[in-house]
Amino acid sequence: MSWLESWWRKPALKVQDPENSRRGKGDTWAGRDVGPNGAMQLSAFWSCVRLNSETISTLPLGIYERQRDGSKAPADGHLLYGALHDSPNADQTAAEFWEGQVISLCIFGNAYSLKDKRDDGSIISLTPLSAAPGDMDRKRDANGVLRYSFTHRGKRYIGLTEDDIFHIRGFGDDGNGGGLSVVSFARQSLAIAEAIGASAGATFRNGMKSSIFFTSPAGVKMDQTQRNDFRKAFIDPYVGGEATNAGLLEQGFDVKTVSLPPKDAEMLLTWRFSIEEICRWLRVPPVLIGHSADGQTMWGSGIEQIMLGWLTLGLRPYLTRIEQAIKKRLVLPKERGRIFAEFNVEGLLRADSAGRAALLSSLGQNGYLTRNEGRALDNRPPMPGGNVLTVQSNLVPLDMLGKLPPKAVQPAPGDPVA
Repeated sequence: MSWLESWWRKPALKVQDPENSRRGKGDTWAGRDVGPNGAMQLSAFWSCVRLNSETISTLPLGIYERQRDGSKAPADGHLLYGALHDSPNADQTAAEFWEGQVISLCIFGNAYSLKDKRDDGSIISLTPLSAAPGDMDRKRDANGVLRYSFTHRGKRYIGLTEDDIFHIRGFGDDGNGGGLSVVSFARQSLAIAEAIGASAGATFRNGMKSSIFFTSPAGVKMDQTQRNDFRKAFIDPYVGGEATNAGLLEQGFDVKTVSLPPKDAEMLLTWRFSIEEICRWLRVPPVLIGHSADGQTMWGSGIEQIMLGWLTLGLRPYLTRIEQAIKKRLVLPKERGRIFAEFNVEGLLRADSAGRAALLSSLGQNGYLTRNEGRALDNRPPMPGGNVLTVQSNLVPLDMLGKLPPKAVQPAPGDPVA
């Protein structure tokens, strides 16, 4: 058992346990253990995982066939298209399936599915499996083959190989054929964020009242009856209810505050930093989950560049891992040279109406797209004569205005080409 697996087998305390830090439990600096359930109760972690998973799961995933000239053509009739694009299994839509796979990648660093295949190896369906180390055991046998053992719907599976399991690996290598878990390596940052939340909750639970001690004048000593009367008159009303009762301290008694106020502890500043720290672990710009840094607005031209950076550095690694895992572990070996899967990220790159019109106009006028290809990007039907590539002709002599240059005239069939 690796150290990573042994850490995960510890019981993970929930975020809502405010007594955790007081008991001194946990192997983190904050003295708290935070597992997957606790991490998902932190709003920043939840938002980052949700943003990644929902965005990727709603991107169109197509199956394509490589042509002889190097271009690609949709392979909508391929058997794999129905399993990956329409309905991976009897219970889930494609968006629900891929959402769960990306959630597993973000939290555990691995995602698993059980394959249901035809006799020729073609995929019929994919059933998602739990990626928690306690639920999925991975080991290499004497020949180096990676084998999976797990329990699914009351049935025990032992020693299955990649012929039966669709495995998507996340970042890194845990030394046993799997990716690294974000939650396990980010536990220090998550524990601090959880401790801040617990401290804030305890403060508000106490009506934001500080811890105090009553000090008596020198030489004054109370008996038990006097202590009980004093507690009943001053202490119980202070700590027992939401409303604070005011009282008059007699015979020189004074009040001393012994707790550190949230302002002095810079709780809000630390809390803001913990949000940015969690976003750093999951590679999500904080502004995309509703957290703007000092001097940054939630809207503006800079957000477009942030979106492009997030797509390139944040989402692209996930998309590439999924695409390559499909090609390696779902496409039949005889088809791997020509059949592949690819996400369409065009929807994330769309600009505003004016910007998109300018882009399509430029592509059409410079021979990059035909008119019908441009219309297809906006889900518009093709038009007659729209399948021809065209370019603009600039700097035409004045005597040629309105005339077609001789070289632009298309030769008739059978005519020699000049």
